[in-house]
Amino acid sequence: MFTHTTKTRVRYGETDQMGYMYYGNYAGFYEVGRVEMLRSLGMTYSGMEADGIIMPVLEMKCKYLKPALYDEEISIKVSMAKMPGIRIHFLYELFNERQELIHIGETLLVFVRRKTNRPCLPSADFLERLKPFFI
Repeated sequence: MFTHTTKTRVRYGETDQMGYMYYGNYAGFYEVGRVEMLRSLGMTYSGMEADGIIMPVLEMKCKYLKPALYDEEISIKVSMAKMPGIRIHFLYELFNERQELIHIGETLLVFVRRKTNRPCLPSADFLERLKPFFI
């Protein structure tokens, strides 16, 4: 299993009148976590796109346990339980500053070759970088 944690703060514009993070903004936090997870491997979305591969989201599931509050630092823990193939599955756990689990979610993305708009396998380099976590 490969796991990576990054932190970000809930900004004022991401909240509603109650000071709770608006429910639709959790997907943006998922993206922050995914991007930083890939960056920790030495990979970037822009690098993958330059190589002609994009990663659209196929599915997203989430469960709100407690609200994320304005100006709170949120830890975004992202995990991959298995090696990706054409699809890549991410699991998310969000924790508040008191280390309380406040949100869980998952996304399923697909690797797509931009030129053909057809599903494809991730690059051999990407898979090689993930191998040590799944041996």
